[in-house]
Amino acid sequence: MSPAKKGFLRTRATLLERLKNWADQTSWQEFFDLYSNLIYGVARKAGLTDPEAQDALQETMLAAAKHLPKFEYDPAHGSFKNWLLRMTRWRIVDQFRKRHGVPLKTEVTEGGKSRTTELAERIADPAASVDSIWEAEWQASLLQSAIQRVRRQMDPEKFQVFDLYVNKEWTPAKVAQVMGISVNQVYLAKTRITQLISEEVQRLERGNIGSSLAKR
Repeated sequence: MSPAKKGFLRTRATLLERLKNWADQTSWQEFFDLYSNLIYGVARKAGLTDPEAQDALQETMLAAAKHLPKFEYDPAHGSFKNWLLRMTRWRIVDQFRKRHGVPLKTEVTEGGKSRTTELAERIADPAASVDSIWEAEWQASLLQSAIQRVRRQMDPEKFQVFDLYVNKEWTPAKVAQVMGISVNQVYLAKTRITQLISEEVQRLERGNIGSSLAKR
């Protein structure tokens, strides 16, 4: 098995398992690097300002730090993707409530209706917007993370061939001339790296977490 292949064996499930250890700063940094852009991007597209989105990101990360060390991995209890969506949605909604002066604690009024509910009903509910944005941002985030992981594992020159051909959209002949290789090698590099990226996206997407993370 190649070193690159071995590096891809760390799935999100194993990352979540490592996050049980508060002292594992490397894993916590990896978690932040994987999901911070996703959470911030969704918050901004849902309508939050930059400071509000930064607050939503920090609050989501703090909540994750609180719950992740206690989780029990069980694929039968729902996906990590949906759990993180709920965590993010709650923090985005909190920012909209703060913007409009809606109290976050419930105060029951006459008739059984809470004051929070009465005020919140006057605010456009961002939850539907978050849900619609989440899938596209999730896929884009996974792809970007997968590309970066593959880049770190690959020989730099081989990845440059892929980058020039796929991202810079150079012709195979131009890439071959500049890199001093054959056109066939350009095609092979593109095929191989595309396959590795696809496999890494699938690994990132297969992570699930247990029911202990269901609570806010």
